[in-house]
Amino acid sequence: MQTKVKGDGGGAVRGADGDPLTPLELGAWRGLLRAHADLVRRLDAGLRVSHGLSLSSYEALMLLGTSPRGRMRISELSGATLLSVSGMSRMVDRLVRDGLVVRESCEEDGRGAEVALTPSGRGRLRAARAAHLADVRREFLGRFADDELREMSGFWSRIEPDGRGA
Repeated sequence: MQTKVKGDGGGAVRGADGDPLTPLELGAWRGLLRAHADLVRRLDAGLRVSHGLSLSSYEALMLLGTSPRGRMRISELSGATLLSVSGMSRMVDRLVRDGLVVRESCEEDGRGAEVALTPSGRGRLRAARAAHLADVRREFLGRFADDELREMSGFWSRIEPDGRGA
């Protein structure tokens, strides 16, 4: 079964439900997956070489550094990233060992633990941020014109699960 795509003046026909992807659909889907994987690899390599941080570690430090309370539970960090709670817990253990974060008792209930940046972690985040953002601009943003970036932002908002951008 095939469906006609609404709003497409070109009359594109796409597969439906469990049908194999059409060449157009396959090119778009595989292109997204390939571009994401390649970008993540390059950005991760850049951070590892220049600052000794993985992209996931940088992301956790950045989330902590921009958190309104300056601290987050591991489950909150996990929910804001692609890591499971156990994966985030192991990464936090490494960041604690490296002196970049500390685990502290939860201020609200005293039972749980929260993670906060150390002064060393803030310094490493500050140093890594400029290099990372330069890499993001060089490897991704700089390859598109402003109007293309605006259009792309609209594309991403269409697939947000909670409809924030719709």
